[in-house]
Amino acid sequence: MGKRIFYFLLTNVLVLVTISIVLSLLGGGGYITANGIDLVALLVFSAVVGFTGSFISLAMSRWMAKMMMGVKVINPDAPQSIHERDVLEKVYRLSRAAGLTHMPEVGIYNSPEVNAFATGPSKKRSLVAVSTGLLSEMDDDAIEGVIAHEVAHIANGDMVTMTLLQGVVNTFVVFLARIAAWVASRFVKEDLAPIVHFIAIIVFQIAFSILGSLVVFAYSRHREFHADRGGADLAGRDKMTHALQSLKAYSQRIQGGDNTAISTLKISGKRGKSLFSTHPDLDERIKRLNQA
Repeated sequence: MGKRIFYFLLTNVLVLVTISIVLSLLGGGGYITANGIDLVALLVFSAVVGFTGSFISLAMSRWMAKMMMGVKVINPDAPQSIHERDVLEKVYRLSRAAGLTHMPEVGIYNSPEVNAFATGPSKKRSLVAVSTGLLSEMDDDAIEGVIAHEVAHIANGDMVTMTLLQGVVNTFVVFLARIAAWVASRFVKEDLAPIVHFIAIIVFQIAFSILGSLVVFAYSRHREFHADRGGADLAGRDKMTHALQSLKAYSQRIQGGDNTAISTLKISGKRGKSLFSTHPDLDERIKRLNQA
């Protein structure tokens, strides 16, 4: 889920900061009174801003992924190559098996990294894309396992769940940033307080957004195990395990190179035991899958 998460979080932060700047310039909020901060009004304001930013990020997710990754969407009526035809067939077959009533858009992006991702605002408006590196490095069974994992993310509704989670995180980010900014503005001269308050809101909001991303990363790691099990249900446990083992073998071959993904519901991403890891360790994923 690496690139999905990076772009989703980046879009979310940019949207959130933009909304905050506009509302601050317009004097929006109405939570500062003569007696200090009205916490109830601030909480309502924070929830509106937080969830608005999150849902705008969700709505832009598919467009953002295609633009940033340079995804070439496959015309289902006229695939241009054997690779395009095979990827399209796998995505559609596995999507039907997952019970999806609307087929995802399917695309290929030019990248040497071995990866794939799924994104989109809903099950009806989703995208599955694979890298050219994946198609050249993996065999047919491993590719099917990877695609099954991505389809499972869509079938599980992970992007929508993440959006709701991000909305809650955003609410606390906006709430705490404004309290901290108000406190900071009390320590300067009265004529400087509005400027300090405005700047402090942006600084604290970005800082708290980074801290809040830890919650999103933890969710990402948790959902990878579910997507692995879903991929095993769709393509078969052997193919899903083979896909993870192939990813492990690939990452070991290029160890020391730049193989960190910055993903969107990716099969592989920044992984390990760090709090900033988007993916669990591959050995742990293989172990969990075999125990499921």
